[in-house]
Amino acid sequence: MKGVASGLRVPVLAVAGGTASGKSTLAEALALHHPQTVGLIHLDDFYVPAHDPQRGVRTLSATGAETLDWNHPGSIDETAVTAAIDAAAGSGRHRLVVVEGLFALTLPAVAARASWRVYVDTPDDIRLARKILRKIEVQRQDPALSLRNYLLSGRERHAAHVAPSRSLADLVVDGTADEYTMIAEVLTLIGPLLAEPVLADSALDASCYGETA
Repeated sequence: MKGVASGLRVPVLAVAGGTASGKSTLAEALALHHPQTVGLIHLDDFYVPAHDPQRGVRTLSATGAETLDWNHPGSIDETAVTAAIDAAAGSGRHRLVVVEGLFALTLPAVAARASWRVYVDTPDDIRLARKILRKIEVQRQDPALSLRNYLLSGRERHAAHVAPSRSLADLVVDGTADEYTMIAEVLTLIGPLLAEPVLADSALDASCYGETA
């Protein structure tokens, strides 16, 4: 396990991948299967306000309207992310904090705190198909808009800000696999951390810092 940032009591697992790659599925499955021991943070919850002209990176949608660039790391409120990770890692309620999002391997606030890095790798055509289906089923959005936005900026942003982070990963998992297969692969990376029973606070503190009684 790589070094843990000063002041953090538990390790952090960073999970990245392209849009609709399966990274959220993996992260949520880890939390679901270990509800008493895993804290989960979604970077999607930390975008700056979409209508704040002073923050974030702006771009033009395929509709011609200016909008927040959801595919750019500069649109994430990194100060808020830092506070959330530190609060979760220092709460004493978790054995592992999982941070998932497009930029989980490269956003400085996450990268500095990550003990392990996982990249969920899924072919672009499958990711695009999944995204369009989700937009249709959940948001009732015209698929033509999703396709135009993908061609206008989404594809380029993925190539610039997400795909390169694959090389930073300690583990690359197949995003077309089922959640159990992905979880099994992650457990080979992080070891017995989640398989062991939850320790008392004093023992947990010692184990996280490599101390013995």
